Amino acid sequence: MRLQVTIKDQVIDYELIRLDIKNPRLEFREHRLHLIVPHDFKGHGELIHRHRRWIYRRYSRIQELKILSQGLELIACRSVEDFKELVSSFVSSIAEELGVAPVRTRFRKMKTKWGSCSSKGNLNFNSYMRYLPDEMIEYIVFHEMVHLIELNHSPRFWAHVKARFPDYESYEKRLTGYWSLIREQCYCQSL
Repeated sequence: MRLQVTIKDQVIDYELIRLDIKNPRLEFREHRLHLIVPHDFKGHGELIHRHRRWIYRRYSRIQELKILSQGLELIACRSVEDFKELVSSFVSSIAEELGVAPVRTRFRKMKTKWGSCSSKGNLNFNSYMRYLPDEMIEYIVFHEMVHLIELNHSPRFWAHVKARFPDYESYEKRLTGYWSLIREQCYCQSL
């Protein structure tokens, strides 16, 4: 059953789903609120009221992500091999530029980040980066390789990033939008 609730300034559509379960739960799936309750549950309005802050925060965040992803397009035709070659070329040129050398570069599907750099100098990149435009991939590679100099996100780290990408904040925002778009278009079904 489709219903609506108004929380603060937002009218939020939600789906009331009755299942053979013991406890009710709230979840956002595909940018929509789902209230899943036992067949005989009668207090769904009270449940929504009790969790209205959480619902509002999640809903507001989803709306923000929709705005961030407007106008962005994913690259659907890049092969895995082409993607790995592109990352490898960025790693080589950035290594020379920064005077660093990663020990190993690996690719894997990640749920929460675009990349990581270990204290041992290993770089890991999210396989879903292959759907990003080249300049976003270059930014991520550069970001992770700066971690070979500064392992944390200290002011010194951001100074290195800012020297190459003066508008790095816009890259960070766009990456958030791209992540939302990737999830929305079902490339991350396994997440």
